Amino acid sequence: MRKQINIFKSFWGQIIIWVPLFLIPILYAPSGHTSWQNDLSLYIIPLSMMVVAYINYFVLAPILLKGRKKEFWIINTLLIVSLSVMQHGLLYYTSSEQDLLSYPYQIYVENKELYPHLFFIIRNIFNLSICAGVATSIQMAQRWSKAEKEKREAETAMTKAELVNLRQQVNPHFLLNTMNNIYALTAFDTEKAQKAIIDLSKMLRHILYDNQQPYVCLKEEVEFLHNYVDLMMIRIPENVEIKRQCNIPSNCNIHVAPMIFISLLENAFKHGISPEHKNFIHIRLDANNEKIVFSIENSNYPKEEAERNGHGIGLKQVERRLELAYPGKYKWEKGYDSNRKIYSTKIIIYDTKLYNH
Repeated sequence: MRKQINIFKSFWGQIIIWVPLFLIPILYAPSGHTSWQNDLSLYIIPLSMMVVAYINYFVLAPILLKGRKKEFWIINTLLIVSLSVMQHGLLYYTSSEQDLLSYPYQIYVENKELYPHLFFIIRNIFNLSICAGVATSIQMAQRWSKAEKEKREAETAMTKAELVNLRQQVNPHFLLNTMNNIYALTAFDTEKAQKAIIDLSKMLRHILYDNQQPYVCLKEEVEFLHNYVDLMMIRIPENVEIKRQCNIPSNCNIHVAPMIFISLLENAFKHGISPEHKNFIHIRLDANNEKIVFSIENSNYPKEEAERNGHGIGLKQVERRLELAYPGKYKWEKGYDSNRKIYSTKIIIYDTKLYNH
């Protein structure tokens, strides 16, 4: 349908260009022209311009775009010079002296023998060269526009593919950590391990179904985060203070990229808990039609090098996904206060209106 509309617009655009060129010689032609020679002389100039324009657009411009410059210039030169000489010959030999004086294309001459042949041939070459240049430029501009469109489409497809790949990487990374936690739990509390499996099943439902969409309802994502925290609370010691605060308007159906915040939670539980100290993890999410703000503040006791695993893959994925899903429309603030041993991180997304249905 779109292609048909473009063809329709192109057709009428050409009509608007060519009709005035064919009407000008008719409107300014002297009266009494009845012979076919005189009729031909009226149309020879616009016909020549049309021939040069379409040959350049459909034949010669594609040759130039293929890099065959020498062939392009030779054929164009022969075409334009030949038509220019033919134009002059037809106009000169098929017209009377009075006609030559009255045509808008000619200049005043007193004697047919003194007709400046070379001047008019050069003028015809100039006019046809302009037609050739315009037609070639239009073809090249359209090719360039098409190439840019295909490039943008390819970049969009690559971005979507990379996002899908990143989401697929998030799932096994998250599941690996969670399964390790449940495995450790089964060693000393079977009942808690069973509850953890139930919580995990709820989370898997979100991963298997909702995570396949580019954007999910923020409320569902918040429920997923709550289930994760509940799962973690089963195994953490009593000296950990967990606070959760969520401010989402009841009538606001904001959407967000799935599992964009889970790695921050994993990082907080991984580095924010130490058996020898008092620990806390404070989680807050605020959302409205202008932005989403997800922040975590937690006590921080970095693991020793030998205890580290994953090499920060989750956080690197979060950063890359933010760049792809919200280019130029997000802010990620993070930092560590070594004196208070507190780590804070905050993600602000300014693209909620696009997905607020």
